[in-house]
Amino acid sequence: MKLHFLSAGRLRLKKSVYISTADRNETFEAPVSSALIRHKQGNVLFDTGCHPSVVERGEERWGSLMKVMTPVMRAEETLLPGLACVGVKPDDIDIVVNSHFHPDHCGCNEFFKKATIMAHASEIEAAKAAGAEAAGYLRADWDHGQPVDPVNRDRDVFGDGKLVLIPLPGHTPGSIGAAVHLDRDGAFLLASDAVSLRQNLDADTAPRNTWNADALLKSYGEIRRIEKSGATVICGHDDGQWQSLRKGAEAYE
Repeated sequence: MKLHFLSAGRLRLKKSVYISTADRNETFEAPVSSALIRHKQGNVLFDTGCHPSVVERGEERWGSLMKVMTPVMRAEETLLPGLACVGVKPDDIDIVVNSHFHPDHCGCNEFFKKATIMAHASEIEAAKAAGAEAAGYLRADWDHGQPVDPVNRDRDVFGDGKLVLIPLPGHTPGSIGAAVHLDRDGAFLLASDAVSLRQNLDADTAPRNTWNADALLKSYGEIRRIEKSGATVICGHDDGQWQSLRKGAEAYE
């Protein structure tokens, strides 16, 4: 089995959303990533990043969300060019796991027409609820008619312990992570926005864009338990960590 980290966008974010002591006008650039898991039983994408149209027409697709996250990537930093570089076509993807349905994590769902979408049942419910768009759920990003397989609890995707989905609510009602167990390079926990920045986990603080702070802090406990077992925690938007990872064709195995 192989694990590839792929660029799926880049955003300018307000630092005070994540770090309470930061000046309200201070911003930082953050990576948006996707992970490709190549298993003998199928190809899985964990998150699909930003839709390529936001490179030039972000306002058109994201509207008022542009006030809190501004695309700053080039077209080649979106997901499909990255997949092409590892020799994978959209129709080669069997499963898309969406950690949650915010548009920087599911924006390219539409391209994976032959995939089954896996997401937590609570996230599906939240994305379909009245007023969901005001909460950051844009149907044009997450819903494209593919089969949907709801997750309710820990889910061993292939039944061999290699890829296990783990509910990590807090950032949103149905946020999930993925534990990836590799033969050579060990275990990784793809935490997505359950840990947007490593500093949040280390300081035990919930960012301001958290749906339920108590739930997130409880998820931090689960994440620390997994980390103590030997897993490397991969954060959702931590640029320092992103720069240190192998990316593209240079896989973990």
